[in-house]
Amino acid sequence: MAHGSTVHGVTYDLLRALGMTTVFGNPGSTEEPFLRNFPADFTYVLGLQEASVIAMADAFAQVTRRPALVNLHSSAGVGNAVGNLVTAYHGHTPLIVTSGQQHRKMLVGEPYLANRDATTLPMPWVKWAYEPVRAEDVPAALMRAYAMAVQPPAGPVYLSIPLDDWNVPLAGPAVLRGVSAAVAPDAERLRGFAQRISASLRPALVIGPDVDRRGGWHAAVALAEKLQAAVYGPPLPDRISFPEEHPLYQGPLGLSQKAVSERLAGHDLVVVAGAEVFRYYPYVAGDVLPAGAELLQLTDDPAVAASARVGDSLLGDPRIALELLTEQVAEGSRRTPPRPLPRARTLPDGPSRPLTAAEVHAALHAARPADAVIVYESTSTMALRDEWLPTAGPDSFFATASGGIGWAVPAAVGVALGDRARGRRRPVIGVIGDGSFQYSVQAVWTAAQHALPIAYVVLRNREYSVLKSFAELENTPGVPGLDLPGLDIASLARGFGCRGVQVDTTDELEKELTVALTTDTPTVIVVETRPQHADL
Repeated sequence: MAHGSTVHGVTYDLLRALGMTTVFGNPGSTEEPFLRNFPADFTYVLGLQEASVIAMADAFAQVTRRPALVNLHSSAGVGNAVGNLVTAYHGHTPLIVTSGQQHRKMLVGEPYLANRDATTLPMPWVKWAYEPVRAEDVPAALMRAYAMAVQPPAGPVYLSIPLDDWNVPLAGPAVLRGVSAAVAPDAERLRGFAQRISASLRPALVIGPDVDRRGGWHAAVALAEKLQAAVYGPPLPDRISFPEEHPLYQGPLGLSQKAVSERLAGHDLVVVAGAEVFRYYPYVAGDVLPAGAELLQLTDDPAVAASARVGDSLLGDPRIALELLTEQVAEGSRRTPPRPLPRARTLPDGPSRPLTAAEVHAALHAARPADAVIVYESTSTMALRDEWLPTAGPDSFFATASGGIGWAVPAAVGVALGDRARGRRRPVIGVIGDGSFQYSVQAVWTAAQHALPIAYVVLRNREYSVLKSFAELENTPGVPGLDLPGLDIASLARGFGCRGVQVDTTDELEKELTVALTTDTPTVIVVETRPQHADL
């Protein structure tokens, strides 16, 4: 048959037209008909476990600002992937996740590898799940999946495709449609918000991850400077959307109701842009807002707006909303700007053995290049990240949006591949706990296969430190399974084709990090570290 005269050919032509020529996957038998005669102008990124595949595609889509295509194996493969699919859902990442289904002529008898109730398996962590009724509908289903993925709130979608669909004759081409990926806020409601902000005596801005995701970094800075308002980071951000060394920046809010309310004390109006109200972690009783404060929320996610327990919401693209508010609010010159945030950055009097987590972060601060990207997953040391590794520019900090660990190691691969696709080379530094590293250790093999210059710095404290902190908070002594003896992480890294080194001093760490970022192969730097009590 001529090119493009089957479902297979028409679908690949549609993928080209949509600019989706990179496929992240881990193939199984039911996917091979889709992957046959894989086109030379497409790139296949192989991950050795499906959750890692999702995380790579997630970060790739965030960096390129385009949807990414994922191809997984039937029900077992999708099941493995769900943990990081949750992260992509919370992170508003546009992914089109496809999986193979068994042959249509056998499905009635529940054959081996059949995906039973295929469309329910990934729910509720996708915006839309579908298995085409006819083979001829596959390209149209893909076009609809693309539209669903990019329309706000962006997010992952899922298609289950029987393996025999790909060879079915089909007169092409597929219908290609343009889709809007942004929605402007209601003009009248926006004017009302602008008036309330202008009238505020001491406003606070909470600038959340969706602002950076939507390209609104500079819009957030412009609004804050016009208002002379204090700016806070939301609890547990997966993207940083405001320069953390800006004189108006006052640090993160904290992780509990009590901490957030106390941090916002004294403000009469809180404007939350591109974030939940609020993303808490431990339960510590407290007010949602301090007495005398009101709240305004800017988000393009109706579910996030609906779940807020206080305040008034405005639906629309956060970047557009911030830009329009900056035009409409009154100058804040009458306000006294907040004092710049002091940074403690305390270190031991002399070198420690093993190093403290603060010493590790201080060495990273000294050695990281100005344009470095940080991919962070060391949950017990997040406060030290705030102190020592402040984010200075857009699109340069990434973390898990769901709280599930095992995301950052493969996500660093996706960041580096996304930069490569854009013709850009930035240093990529993954700061990973030794427990987190084990969840997706196989992802460093993909980094090695693609010769990605990623430096992974693994803090080897031999335990799940954050869980020990929670055990104290929740008064639950004697919890088993919180220690991690016997891991030789540097040897594991070498076994997957990376440079693997062990360092004991800050001088060694700075030297190895500098070397790692000038090579064309990933490096795993293991730092023996004292456990760090997490500030919950």
